[in-house]
Amino acid sequence: MAGSNPSNGFVRAMRRVYNLIGFQKGYNFTLWFVFAGALFGFTLARLQYLSIGGNFKEGSAPGEWFYLRKGHERIGITLHLATILPAGFLVVFQFVPLIRHKLLLFHRINGYVVTLLLLLANVGALMIARHSFGGEFETQVLTGVLAIMTTVGSILAYINIKRLQIDQHRAWMIRTWFYAGSIITLRIIMIISTFVISKAGGYYQAMPCDQISFMFEDDQSGFRDSFPACLAANGTMDGWVAVNANFAENVAQVAASLNVTFGTAGWLALAMHAIGVEFYLHLTPKEGNRLRIVSYQRQLEAGFRHPGSAGITSDRWGDADPWQPPSQGTGAKVAKSTGSEENITLNS
Repeated sequence: MAGSNPSNGFVRAMRRVYNLIGFQKGYNFTLWFVFAGALFGFTLARLQYLSIGGNFKEGSAPGEWFYLRKGHERIGITLHLATILPAGFLVVFQFVPLIRHKLLLFHRINGYVVTLLLLLANVGALMIARHSFGGEFETQVLTGVLAIMTTVGSILAYINIKRLQIDQHRAWMIRTWFYAGSIITLRIIMIISTFVISKAGGYYQAMPCDQISFMFEDDQSGFRDSFPACLAANGTMDGWVAVNANFAENVAQVAASLNVTFGTAGWLALAMHAIGVEFYLHLTPKEGNRLRIVSYQRQLEAGFRHPGSAGITSDRWGDADPWQPPSQGTGAKVAKSTGSEENITLNS
C-alpha cells in the first residue's frame, strides 16, 4: 500500500525521523515542528534578555527602559522574563510523544514546572502592563485578557488531568500554549503595521517629554530641535506632546510607531491563534476520541464516577449527549493502535 510504504525517499526519511521521537502521523509532526519550533527559536533568541540591566536594556524597544529601569516595573519585567523564557523552552518537550510515553516522571514534573512558571510570568506581565509599549488602554486590556486566558486554560488542564480526563487535558494544554504563542505572531504583525502606518502618515501618540528626553540620551540638541514644545513654558499640558508615528525617523517617532501598533497587533494575533487552535482540535477528532477511550479505561480502573466523563466534559457540564463507552473490542483495538500506553499526564 503506497500510504504505508512510500516510494518517495524524502517521505521515507522524514517518517524515520518523526517516528523516532514518537510521532505516528506526518501532519502532527509538521505542526509540532512549525509551532513548537517557532516558540523554541523565539525563546532561545531572547534568553540573552535575562540580563535585564545589560542585553535587555540595550535591546528593548525605544522608551521601554524609561519605565522598566526602576520600581515595581523593574521587578515585573525581571519576574516575567525569568519565568516565561524557561517555560517557553521546557514546554516544547511536553508535546513530544516519546517523552510522554517513555519518560512519564519527567513529563509530570516538567508539567508542574511549566504551569507554575507560566502563572508567575502572567503576574510579571500584569505588573508592567501600565506602561509597556505606551501603556495604551487596549494594550493593558490585551495583557489582562491574555493572562486570564492562559491562566484559566492551565487550571482547566490541571483539573482534567487530576480527574484522568486525558482528552480534555490535551485540548486545554494545546489551547493555553497557542494563546501564549500569539506574542510571536504579534511581533510579526506589529513590524508590518509600523511600515504601513509610517507610509500612510497621520498617526500620532501622546508621549511625556521626560520619556522623550530619556530616549535621546546624549543627543539633547536633537531633542530640543525635534520637540521645542517640551521646552516652552506652559507650552504643553503636563509636559506631554504628540509624536508622529514614523518608523523611519527619530527614536521617539520609532517608539510611537511601535506603541500605536502593539495593541492592535496583539488583538489580531490572539484572535488568529484562538480561532486557529479550535480549527486544529476540530480537525483532529480521532485523537480526541482515542484519548477519551484511554481516559475511560483509567477512570474505570481508578473507581471514578462517570468514567469517560469524570473531568470537565460537555456531556456533564453542558447539553451534549451522554458519552457512551466503546465496546470492549473497540477499546482494545484503540489501545493496540497507539503502540504503547498513553501517558500525557501532569500527575495521576
